[in-house]
Amino acid sequence: MHELQQLARTVKQVQYRQHRALEAGLSAVGTTLAQWDALRAVDRSPGASARELAAATFQTEQAFGALAARLVTQGLVERRAGRGRRIPHHLTPAGRRVLQAGHRVADEALERCWAGLPAADRADLLALLRRALPEEDA
Repeated sequence: MHELQQLARTVKQVQYRQHRALEAGLSAVGTTLAQWDALRAVDRSPGASARELAAATFQTEQAFGALAARLVTQGLVERRAGRGRRIPHHLTPAGRRVLQAGHRVADEALERCWAGLPAADRADLLALLRRALPEEDA
């Protein structure tokens, strides 16, 4: 069991290092990791509901709703009338610009974070981690 705990801790350490690097870089383009992740989710699923986007960003509906409200106020996301209580979310042109700037920052930050592993090792690690996920999450 100790080996599994060490594995879990190491995965968390890598994730924490990535998050710090991303937060630092994203702040330079005027956003946060949570906001950029939300913009990525909206971009991947235009018209998605808050419930769907909360699941995609590993947040509660309440937390995502508050985040989405900030993104709407900043002019990065718009909510359109939907069917019933469902409110679809879409990127604005400003949201698309912030998203693209975030992609450039993330590419640079993640390249630095993973520089110690050759590309083949990174591909192997990705394949192993995907195998550890249930099929519906992979």
